[in-house]
Amino acid sequence: MTDITIYHNPGCGTSRNTLALIRNSGVEPTIILYLETPPTRDELRKLITEMGISVRDLLRKNTEPYETLGLASAQLDDEALLDAMLAHPVLINRPIVVTPLGTRLCRPSEAVLDILPDPQRGPFTKEDGEVVIDEKGQRVHP
Repeated sequence: MTDITIYHNPGCGTSRNTLALIRNSGVEPTIILYLETPPTRDELRKLITEMGISVRDLLRKNTEPYETLGLASAQLDDEALLDAMLAHPVLINRPIVVTPLGTRLCRPSEAVLDILPDPQRGPFTKEDGEVVIDEKGQRVHP
């Protein structure tokens, strides 16, 4: 069975859709509820490196602590941003998915399709009604 991990927030539609796409490939992933069990500093650094993004790119900007903590300031270095994300895991953008084919911040949720080793097993429609996978298990492109 394919080893897949998702850093998941069940309160987030994008995260729920991503989890459903993983399951639609026939895999039950390891689910890390990162708000309850946040990654360590080293784990977070490793995920960022594997995704090939900056620390700031993983920072969730549309949540309350962002403004309060003044995280928009360009003077804050990566360590300060990591400190904020570790103290307030809600600042970590999600979902992050780790598969044998790579690690990705899956926004939009169908970005996970690029790193899933196994094909989709059937149709899939996102919670908002957008069809992503057709009845033959093929990706639908807008």
